[in-house]
Amino acid sequence: MTRRDVPEPEREPQSGVTLREILAFDDGGALRLLLAPADRDVGVRGLAVGDEGQAQPLDRRIVLAVGPPTSSADAAGPVREAARRGACAVVLRDTEGVPTAPEVLAAAEESGIALLARAAWVDWTDIATLLRSALSYAEAGRTAETVTTADTPAGGLAALASAIAENTGGSITIEDTRFRVLAHSATRPEADGVRRSTILGGRVPQWRVAELRRSGILRALWTSRDVIHRAAEGDSPERLIIAVRSGSEVLGSIWAATDGRALSPQAADALRRGAEVAAPHLVQHRLRESGAVRRRNHALRGLLYARGDRRTHAWSLGLPPDAPCAVLVAERDGAAGPSADRVLDVLALQASSYHPSARVLRDADRLLVLLPVERGRDRDVLDLARELDTLAMSMPGSAPVRVGAGPVVPTTLRAAASCEEAALVVRVLRNRAARGGEPEPLRYAGAAELGPSLDVLRILDAVRPVWEAGSGPVHELVRSDLATGGELVRSLAAYFDTSGDVGRAARRLVLHPNTLRYRLRRARERYGVDLDDPDTRLLITLAVRLSG
Repeated sequence: MTRRDVPEPEREPQSGVTLREILAFDDGGALRLLLAPADRDVGVRGLAVGDEGQAQPLDRRIVLAVGPPTSSADAAGPVREAARRGACAVVLRDTEGVPTAPEVLAAAEESGIALLARAAWVDWTDIATLLRSALSYAEAGRTAETVTTADTPAGGLAALASAIAENTGGSITIEDTRFRVLAHSATRPEADGVRRSTILGGRVPQWRVAELRRSGILRALWTSRDVIHRAAEGDSPERLIIAVRSGSEVLGSIWAATDGRALSPQAADALRRGAEVAAPHLVQHRLRESGAVRRRNHALRGLLYARGDRRTHAWSLGLPPDAPCAVLVAERDGAAGPSADRVLDVLALQASSYHPSARVLRDADRLLVLLPVERGRDRDVLDLARELDTLAMSMPGSAPVRVGAGPVVPTTLRAAASCEEAALVVRVLRNRAARGGEPEPLRYAGAAELGPSLDVLRILDAVRPVWEAGSGPVHELVRSDLATGGELVRSLAAYFDTSGDVGRAARRLVLHPNTLRYRLRRARERYGVDLDDPDTRLLITLAVRLSG
């Protein structure tokens, strides 16, 4: 029986949120409906990414088929499987021709499941955030009457700001993560100067952002899920602040300030509800900007990795090509995971707040920050590296992060040179931590803090092809030993790192000195290498370093 054979009676959705409501939320065109479901409308219970395990039921969930289908047959299988397990819709990547192939459409048609395609200009993270926010948005429309009737699309952020102001008794600004004002309530005559300049300028003044960063308020804002209280101080009135989130992602913030009258006792609760209602609006705001964000990321990646025309990239980023700048690279250690991702996301927010012209790029497991530097303020680069390290260490359960500060280069067009050196600094920090022997390994540094280590790393990179193409007793020793676990190579590394001091090397390896002496003797006897020969020692030292 095909879908055309199924009658289409009017049915009540099985959930409070329907597929039609979710698609109506997507006014930016991130999703394209290819085939409607068999029912007039279907209730949606949630979201599933991939198959989430063969035994996992997908009852009325929207499934993101995140694997890259290379053919229509590859795409048809997940559609049938999702329908069999009770899913209501499948989203495919908009690979040319695949989602609309006859086999794929037939699989959805026969199963009665909705079929959607992800637009090429968004990624899976965008789609997941959009769908989760759409679900929250629809639910908010039923449960948030105590906040405002502005949780409908027609209400908008301006109406929401006014409603929160009425419920809190304060003056409200709703801002994105770059502290640009997206909406605000009416300003009373008693408003403080910061609020007036923020609203008139469309963003929080940079001196104010720097003050909030130094005081730790921003760190608390990026990491806390509750309302933050800032007491009145001087001309600055009392404020309540809350981050607006979609899952673990920070989308912006809501600020409530006293404005000639006290905040209501229910102000904190009103802010919490307001943040829930604001989240879908801020997701829409972010999605509308996603095309521009992707263009900026493309330009920033080209500038940092010296790809394409650098002057064009600087123009696209709104940066003067002849201004001094430096690049920082923050790279996480350990396995990827939600907590490690969250650390880099929070560091990105902190770096963006450091300077209004800072540009931040998230590139897989690392963060790259292009920081304009005023003349005579070279120290700002290492100061930001220290701030990022402090913030990363303050987050519970976070993965270690190494931060490398590149040198200040005279023009934006030479940012790639600073980026390359910052990445080398991170490699040195990581290598030092792996070798051990330091009571408190450095987690952030610039070139000046590392002595000759950067030049050694450059030399190792240069000689690697020569080593890999060579042969002889040292090559045989290293390759054979690494194939069986690398015990001898580790022993030689410790021996050379301690300048041939057997006692110190044995302590580092947690061995008896005689055990280490036996291993060194074995290297001489089995492989015929003379550890007393200067050339042999140099070659073994290079080989050990190159082997990691």
